Amino acid sequence: MSFLWAIIAGLIIGLLAKLVIPGRQPIPLWLTVIMGIIGAVAGNALATAFGVRDTGGIDWIRHIFQIGIAAVLIAFVTPLWARRHA
Repeated sequence: MSFLWAIIAGLIIGLLAKLVIPGRQPIPLWLTVIMGIIGAVAGNALATAFGVRDTGGIDWIRHIFQIGIAAVLIAFVTPLWARRHA
């Protein structure tokens, strides 16, 4: 995956992860993208560890892993960011 695609995927995964977390997450967009990139990479690794294979279509299970991990990361980082910048 090229650097540009990693940023685009991180943005999409991060924004989708913010949608599934209840409440407001007052973190900057760049932090959302970084958590999305980490979530995408970790989600791919976790999906592979669980035996999820690549498909010809959309890998919904893989995307659920990616968004789930990104959501956990954003939920973890949000209070740390808010406390530091309050």
